[in-house]
Amino acid sequence: MSKKTFSYKDSGVDIKAGEELVDSIKDVVQETHNENVLTNIGGFGALFNADFSSYKQPVLVSSVDGVGTKLIVAFKTNRFDTVGQDLVNHCVNDIAVCGAKPLFFLDYFSTGKLEQHVGFDVIKGFSKACKENGVALIGGETAEMPDIYKKGEFDLAGTIVGVVDKEELIDGSKIKKGDLLVGFKSSGLHTNGYSLARNVLFSEYSVDDQPDELNRTIGEELLQVHKSYLKLITDLKSVQGVNGFSHITGGGIIGNTKRVVPDGLSIHINWDSWKRPAVFELIQKTGNVEEQDMRQTFNLGIGLIAIVSPDSLDEVKKRAATYDEELFLIGEIE
Repeated sequence: MSKKTFSYKDSGVDIKAGEELVDSIKDVVQETHNENVLTNIGGFGALFNADFSSYKQPVLVSSVDGVGTKLIVAFKTNRFDTVGQDLVNHCVNDIAVCGAKPLFFLDYFSTGKLEQHVGFDVIKGFSKACKENGVALIGGETAEMPDIYKKGEFDLAGTIVGVVDKEELIDGSKIKKGDLLVGFKSSGLHTNGYSLARNVLFSEYSVDDQPDELNRTIGEELLQVHKSYLKLITDLKSVQGVNGFSHITGGGIIGNTKRVVPDGLSIHINWDSWKRPAVFELIQKTGNVEEQDMRQTFNLGIGLIAIVSPDSLDEVKKRAATYDEELFLIGEIE
């Protein structure tokens, strides 16, 4: 009896499919490149010619993140062009609140079986957000790993690198008693709290259902793209008296804001100072979720907080208005 012949493709990995995906995305990726990018995609390492001549003491700021179980909503809706945008914008915000200008982004896309249209849509999302934020998508990894993921599933991760002058680093050290917490609207859940949100909402609704409380379907609501605050932060950080920023992700408003508040100071939030988007009310009502769980899990409609001195509030309002950003005075430092 002849011995069975094994191949890599029979084992679930199609090298040709990976090469075809790389070829298909070259144009959309190269649209994010600028004069600092020295290599096209496909090399062993991505080359970025950084020019720090305008910086006195440049500090590199980096962040790595994923999209979490928001991906399961993408699987359910068969829509894949938003989750890449979520990841880029999340990472951009994380370094922008430190005062950094984002330079380049790298992605990691892993799946059980590579489907061309899925991979293309995901990477197109990366490219769209990179262009909007002025970030170069300079490299990434596409991994086909059979037996790790169920059919139709994949995972994403991304790394961003930016730069800031050391003297302009925003670390919260200037925050003082009496500073005001100014909240800016989120575009929904962003990329956090989806394990709770899914368990609650999908216990009663499907992705195509549209409850009376919402003006879109459950799937559309949960796939709202994580908002980038880069332009707003870049403008506000030049205002004297803007002493810190907080990107509201996992852990909620208090959990994230306390990261930048110096020891000896505390955060007071007036939880009734803004109207929560309907999706949060729907989650709380449908799942009978306790208020403390809501506050610790979700952004509750506030995606960014600027911590400012009272004397700077009028200027912050003026500049926010130029970006059509509605703001709420949600608390203070005590």
